[in-house]
Amino acid sequence: MELVPNFDGDLAEGFSAVGAAFAQNFKEGLELGASFAVVIGGETVVDMRGGFIDKAQKTPWAEDTIACIYSSGKAVVSLLMAEAVSDGRLDYDAPVAQYWPEFAAEGKERITVAQVLSHQAGLCGFPDEMPPETWLDWDAITGKLAAMAPLWAPGTASGYHPQTVGFLAGELLRRITGKTVGALIGERAKKLGLNLYCGMGEKEAARAAYMPKPPKAPDLGAMNIYKQVAFLKPWSAPGRVSREAWIAAELPASNMHADACSLARIVHPFANRGLDMAGVGVLSGAAIEAAFAERIRGDDLVLPFHLSWSAGLMRNINRHFGPNENAFGHAGFGGSCVVVDPENNLTAAYVMNKMSPHLVGDPRAVRLLDAVYASL
Repeated sequence: MELVPNFDGDLAEGFSAVGAAFAQNFKEGLELGASFAVVIGGETVVDMRGGFIDKAQKTPWAEDTIACIYSSGKAVVSLLMAEAVSDGRLDYDAPVAQYWPEFAAEGKERITVAQVLSHQAGLCGFPDEMPPETWLDWDAITGKLAAMAPLWAPGTASGYHPQTVGFLAGELLRRITGKTVGALIGERAKKLGLNLYCGMGEKEAARAAYMPKPPKAPDLGAMNIYKQVAFLKPWSAPGRVSREAWIAAELPASNMHADACSLARIVHPFANRGLDMAGVGVLSGAAIEAAFAERIRGDDLVLPFHLSWSAGLMRNINRHFGPNENAFGHAGFGGSCVVVDPENNLTAAYVMNKMSPHLVGDPRAVRLLDAVYASL
């Protein structure tokens, strides 16, 4: 793999085309550093990495290197929610207010858990100005979400919730388990030997790759108030805080850090009949079916796409996540993605540090995924 500086990893027999696709991304100058992994039926068949973690291109991307996966972490949140459904502690069709009574304010008493996870709640951001550092105050943000009125009639349309869905789901999990998303992920990561975090200390942060920002802003399509609130207001995302404070905070929808193999492995129960990488059943068949059910389809009010949402994952109607339209996935700002394909018992993940302006369907990831399916 001479075209990939510092290449390391393993490819199972028959998957050489995936390695070639990985190399092509580097050959074309599309990467600084990256990792890519594929798990099929509980077996890791692709786990590779290469490039650099720093701007000066002196420090190799190593086996323990992690990078921010931004919204790809929403797939992990979806798994945690599905586990709670499988355990009987949560019902997708129950009102959020059943678990979080304060949420019923301002006409939100009928919004269901599934509507929150499929971005139908009308809470894509805050229309009123606030200090951007407020995002690092969990109680302040969840309090604002509980008190606010929806920006559109809940259940009538999806409008992507880039930051708020992590707080909505995370508060539900905290109410029913007594644990934060970071703590729940930490338990699974320790059990399965995963390199995945939501909120990090100095030791973990030292392994995080530098991430050059995209050369231009993503194309959001025709502008509306929902897109402005979700993405473009000065307070739409965390700000005026140090990198250390941001990394240490738990922002489930936007600041998880992982390597590709860990990301593919943690969501594998979705594709492997409910079994985790240790062969332990963590999801019932009924919970998986409910998690994958289409909750809404149509033109999203925030993202410039016609989308089909399940309970937290995008259904692959646009083939952003490989050629199988029956797969599911989620993408992250800058290019990362995670794919769940129950038909092939497959999960895959792409994690990189050279960010692109693609909101979903980054060409680097699509090339890798096309090579995976050609190898099956």
